[in-house]
Amino acid sequence: MTIPAPSVITGEMRAAVGVESEPYPVEVTTSHVRLFARAVGHTDPVYYDEDAARAAGYRNLPAPPGYLGTPIFDPTKCDPTFGAPRRGVRSFHVPYRRVLNGGTEIEYHDTICAGDRLMMSSRIASFDEKVGSLGPMLITVTETLYRDEAGKLVALMRGTMIQY
Repeated sequence: MTIPAPSVITGEMRAAVGVESEPYPVEVTTSHVRLFARAVGHTDPVYYDEDAARAAGYRNLPAPPGYLGTPIFDPTKCDPTFGAPRRGVRSFHVPYRRVLNGGTEIEYHDTICAGDRLMMSSRIASFDEKVGSLGPMLITVTETLYRDEAGKLVALMRGTMIQY
């Protein structure tokens, strides 16, 4: 009979599930749409030419799949070490040293185009514990929500982190 290991999911962690961070602004610009499209190899003119995008029915250059805008740098709201926005997802002490990216999914609820200004916020969706071939693991799912200026959800990015 195997005695189960004590849970690494604390009450503080359980209380953090579903708590949404303060929103942070994200811009979708024509330059960044073109740059991202070029970086990932898109050749469709709708990502580069505004007239082609409008002819295809878009308001402006559409954001390529996977591009959800660029956070606006504000030194009063950014981590001084990395220059990235403090997105509000807390980190917790976990006894595992290794981290593995468990994947990213994006659900689109509307079209995102150059000229859009979005607000992103994050929350921990879940914690789960499993035992794998290398031993116990903590699986954390985080969601980042992207809303337009009217507050409508336009995209939801779900990321999974595995610690073991």
